[in-house]
Amino acid sequence: MKVLANDGISKTGELALKEAGYEVLPNRVAQDHVINFINENNVDILLVRSATKVRQDMIDACPSLKIIGRGGIGMDNIDVDYAKSKGIKVINTPNASSKSVAELVFGHFFALARFLHESNRLMPLEGETHFDAMKKSFSKAYELSGKTLGVIGFGSIGQEVVKMGIALGMKIKVLTKTPKTKVLTLDFFDGQTLNFEITSTNDMDAFLKDTDFISINTPKTNEYIIDTPQFEKMKDGVYIVNTARGGVINEVTLIDFIESEKVAGAALDVFENEPKPELPLLMNPALSLSPHVGGNTIDAQEKIGAELAEQIIKLQKETIR
Repeated sequence: MKVLANDGISKTGELALKEAGYEVLPNRVAQDHVINFINENNVDILLVRSATKVRQDMIDACPSLKIIGRGGIGMDNIDVDYAKSKGIKVINTPNASSKSVAELVFGHFFALARFLHESNRLMPLEGETHFDAMKKSFSKAYELSGKTLGVIGFGSIGQEVVKMGIALGMKIKVLTKTPKTKVLTLDFFDGQTLNFEITSTNDMDAFLKDTDFISINTPKTNEYIIDTPQFEKMKDGVYIVNTARGGVINEVTLIDFIESEKVAGAALDVFENEPKPELPLLMNPALSLSPHVGGNTIDAQEKIGAELAEQIIKLQKETIR
């Protein structure tokens, strides 16, 4: 069977597929030419990340496709239900990149709470002439320990964010559409574990009240989760990080509430207008920004490739039975 990993695959995943007898094509094909390439090469399995879009027209035009795999969690770039209706298996890797995304959340939280994003920008420009002034300005910082962490979404990434917050000594709130109770296990280097039972709420007002740090970890939504009514109910001086999807938070309104100082700082790894974020976002000193790299670590990519390969091989074995 032929595999086109159009947005790339780790060496671990590629090797596992080859050892199982799959032919992994090395090509990276432009979106407009993917359909022709699949048909000309009789591709059975298409693997993508976020760059390649797999819509109804491609699914209809490529009868050889048997599996579509998404390296990552969100599958908004794939018409999943339609593919399944055509008998195509659709898989993703819900666990492989969760830790990497969660660590980026806290990277941004630390940057915001300690002004690291601003300090890194200004020190090369003014460190020699305004060192004392910057030292005074950046001293109005906060610890995360003892603060309240609010996590929107309780999937694999949200759970990792919660566990990291617990490890830092933060108080925890979780918001979901319906209340859920989950037992989370913290694993330590020496083999010890600790279990924590966390119950989420679906009460947005209660969730926002007194929350110091908010992390958004949901799938793509058709409407804003955070807009003017939600900002107005937040604690003064709140910090917000969005590593979910562009469009879950109103970016224009976010700027307004930053300028009013209701929001002390925010971080965005995803944007409503990718790959060209709006200039007011890029230029705002209260924002810590990254270019949609939540799952882009060497560790996560290796795990993503391995998880995709494992699922593909398992699916083939089940089909043979």
